[in-house]
Amino acid sequence: MKVLLLSKKEIEGLISMREVITAVEKAFRAKGLGRVQMPPKSYVNFEKYGGDFRVMPAYLEDIDAAGVKIVNVHPRNPKKYRLPTVMATILLLDPKTGAPLTIMDGTLITNLRTGAGGAVAAKYLARRDSRVVAMLGAGVQAKTQLLGLNEVLKIEEVRVNDISPKNASRFAAEMSKMLGLEVKVFRSVKEATEVADIIVTTTPSTKPILMDEHVRSGTHINAIGADAPGKQELDPAILLRAKVVVDDVEQAIHGGEVNVPLSKGLISRGDIYADLGEIVTGKKPGRTSRDEITVFDSTGLAIQDIATDWFVYRKAKRLGKGRWVELF
Repeated sequence: MKVLLLSKKEIEGLISMREVITAVEKAFRAKGLGRVQMPPKSYVNFEKYGGDFRVMPAYLEDIDAAGVKIVNVHPRNPKKYRLPTVMATILLLDPKTGAPLTIMDGTLITNLRTGAGGAVAAKYLARRDSRVVAMLGAGVQAKTQLLGLNEVLKIEEVRVNDISPKNASRFAAEMSKMLGLEVKVFRSVKEATEVADIIVTTTPSTKPILMDEHVRSGTHINAIGADAPGKQELDPAILLRAKVVVDDVEQAIHGGEVNVPLSKGLISRGDIYADLGEIVTGKKPGRTSRDEITVFDSTGLAIQDIATDWFVYRKAKRLGKGRWVELF
């Protein structure tokens, strides 16, 4: 029995953001139609090291793709160990036999599919004439979020704010060159967001950085950073003003942007309007007026990973990429 091994570098040459968006949108549609199995994300915490890892299994029945991702989050890594904050490994299985098909790097795929999820949300929830994007946070995830948005909207200006001015300047230079867009650095959240049509938050914050007064009518927000209990980027008052859409209700309640205000009784479960699968399938309408504020609470779903991995695996086989190894 042979298994295909794929490295990050090999995956980079096999997939584009546009292809990931297509795969992820199909995954959300399948979820909305009840054609996926996705047990809750499991967490193992390493409190003394300030990190954790998550186990994320899924089965997409329509494409007959199954597998599991193991992903860590260790915020101290970049400075202390010179390792990425997030690293992931993905295993795909043959649903017919349970045999492993491929083991691949999941770090790049995690970043791409999260960016693609934000793009799908913006496609259904943002105003179609949205042109100005504010990025709060200038790390790796901010890059893929902007790459995804650039595929579904005609962006004219990007405004970025980060706790590190150096990181913000580096992001602005890199993304301006990559996308041919005007990317400006702003020292405050207020300045960055004051004329924004879309706001994207990609920080590890445990307290609000985007306040209610920073958000004008008609804005769409992709809240990406809160993906574990205790994390929070948005003023709860924003959630009470907005149409709140999550990627998965139970997962969001546990560790998404809504987890802290829910635990404090500042919002209720009834304040969650829908999950994105319901919007994509048309079971519930997305944006219904120019003035409403919409929020997408992204925690990252295993179905996004498996749908993307399946595309990569099939393409790698077709093109003869990767290395086959005998495991048994």
